[in-house]
Amino acid sequence: MVKLRLKRMGKKGAPFYRIVAADSRSPRDGRFIEQIGTYNPSKTENKVTLDKELTKKWLSNGAQPTDTVRSILSHEGVLKEMHEAKSSK
Repeated sequence: MVKLRLKRMGKKGAPFYRIVAADSRSPRDGRFIEQIGTYNPSKTENKVTLDKELTKKWLSNGAQPTDTVRSILSHEGVLKEMHEAKSSK
């Protein structure tokens, strides 16, 4: 199963995360299929960069987001766009 999840990067005490599509059996910071975006939860800024088209592609192909990634996608409006597109069909 493919999951959309966070891959931890950065140094000790100053993490940032890459939002990636990865096989659920691979380790958290291990092999991934494709990078979708980044998330920086630092104290000065909460910045998310996201390729919405790639995210929609993976979600429509059955990738399951983790709870944290689901929250980020909801905050960015991707899940709402997917829901509206599905209900308009």
